Amino acid sequence: AGIATEAVTARDVMQLDSSTMTLADLDVLLVDIHSADGPVVLTHGTDSMEETAMAVDRLLGGPVVLTGAQRPADDASPEGPDGPRNLCDAVAAAATAESPVVALGGKVVPAYGVTKVHTTADEAFGSVGEPRPERLSSGAALSAGPAPLAGLRVDVVPAYQGAEASLVDTAVAAGADGIVVAAFGSGNVGVLSDGVRRALDAGIPVVVASRVPAGGVQLVYGGAGGGRAIARAGVRSAGKLSVPQARMELLCELAVRRAQQDRAQQA
Repeated sequence: AGIATEAVTARDVMQLDSSTMTLADLDVLLVDIHSADGPVVLTHGTDSMEETAMAVDRLLGGPVVLTGAQRPADDASPEGPDGPRNLCDAVAAAATAESPVVALGGKVVPAYGVTKVHTTADEAFGSVGEPRPERLSSGAALSAGPAPLAGLRVDVVPAYQGAEASLVDTAVAAGADGIVVAAFGSGNVGVLSDGVRRALDAGIPVVVASRVPAGGVQLVYGGAGGGRAIARAGVRSAGKLSVPQARMELLCELAVRRAQQDRAQQA
């Protein structure tokens, strides 16, 4: 099964390095995808593709295929550029996709839970296998367009030897609407715990993701900065999601909540 070539139309939305993308840029992409009629193939830089993929999944859903390239168009290696093959694979995948996916390096993986696993390999993306929950916005809410992300701020605070709880306090003071902690092991935040508790007391959601590539967050260790203690304080687990995807999921959740509040005030 495939999509006839004559049925494919191209639209240039923006040209920029994906590592420089802002939430306002992402909003532009989401609105354009939402306005499209039929399946969508989105060419995108691989640096921040997993973040855009999460936003597309959480705020839009449907047959959207993200793809890109690991090697440039003028690649002089015997293999040549990988972009053309990836684009062909993405168009083919769009014919049967029911939810957002990433097609690259001969693989098609779900957008929810996708993560970049290699800096240079053609097969750059894999999936953590996290079950995909229901989309955050649907029905009448989605008909009005995707909830805008611009204006929101979710900071990532890394846990590491020598880190101080003031790192979390700094994020709060800077105006963070939410915080993702890149935690040790199965979800331990160590000496960041006091700052995490202060953020929670201030009503700021804190999500814990792991620095470790596999296994996910368990929140079972004891001690003041252990996963079990901070879970009781109210932190949320990112499960197996990568830190960037956990951040984007929280951003999308906050965006939908803000849009719902705005609609309620206007009613």
